[in-house]
Amino acid sequence: MKRGKVINNVRVFRRTLDMTQEELANKVGVHRQTIISIEKQKYEPAIGVVLTISEVLNKPIEKLFYLEKETND
Repeated sequence: MKRGKVINNVRVFRRTLDMTQEELANKVGVHRQTIISIEKQKYEPAIGVVLTISEVLNKPIEKLFYLEKETND
């Protein structure tokens, strides 16, 4: 069974906190480039990073990350 692509709202919630990518990266313990890749949907982070982002942004994981709905072609 094929799963949908992981989509995220990290950029949206980061911006609502007026936080830069660099600030989020420092709080999460990753490089700024990692945050950039996550926000551009180019990288699916490991669960530890997801949990830390959720904690830093004070949002439940399911608000930050979700599976894109598949369309039946």
